[in-house]
Amino acid sequence: MVIREATFLVSNTQVAACPAPDRPEYAFIGRSNVGKSSLINMLTGRQALAKTSSTPGKTQVINHFNINDEWYLVDLPGYGYARVSKSSRSDWGKMINAYLTKRENLTCVCVLLDSRHAPQAVDLDFMEKLGEAGVPFVMIFTKTDKQSTSQTKALISNYLAKMGETWDELPRYFVTSAETGLGREEVLNFITEINRQVAADAADA
Repeated sequence: MVIREATFLVSNTQVAACPAPDRPEYAFIGRSNVGKSSLINMLTGRQALAKTSSTPGKTQVINHFNINDEWYLVDLPGYGYARVSKSSRSDWGKMINAYLTKRENLTCVCVLLDSRHAPQAVDLDFMEKLGEAGVPFVMIFTKTDKQSTSQTKALISNYLAKMGETWDELPRYFVTSAETGLGREEVLNFITEINRQVAADAADA
C-alpha cells in the first residue's frame, strides 16, 4: 500500500459524532506510553500526524484520520497508567467501550504491546473483553529496536504461550519498530488485504 494521503479529520468523545461509517476503520489502542503515536506516524509516513508526547495519557479523545480516501485510521486513548484523575479514566473507559461496541464500520482493532515486557494483566484483560464482544483484533508488538532480536523473539514466544492458555486460536500479530520502520509493509499489506475482503463482501451482498 502506498500512502498518498493521510490527513486529520476530527476529534470527538461521542460515537455519534464520528465520520460517516462509509469505509473500513482500523483503531489503534494500547497502554499509555506504548508508542502508539510514533507507530501511527511511521505507518503513514507522516512525522507529526499523531501527536507524540513523553507524558502518558496524551490522547484523550477519539481521533479520526483519512487515509487515501479509502479507510479511516483511528487513534484511541490509551488504557492503564496515566497521570489523570480517576473520573477522567472512567470517562475514557466508557467512551472507548461505546466506540468499540457501537461503531458499525470498525473493521479491526490494533492492540499495541510493548515487546520488551512480559504479558501485562491490563493488556490480557482488554483483549479478553474484545474477544467476548466479538470485536476483531490483531496484536502489534512495538519498540523492538530497544532490544536484541533474540530478546524480542523470546518475549513474543512467551507472550503467545501465555495467550494460548485461554485462547483456542491466537490472534494475528505483527512485530514493529517506529524507529526503523520494521513491520510497516506487513501491517499495511494486512490492511490492504482486509479492505479488499470488505469490498468483495459488499459487492456480493
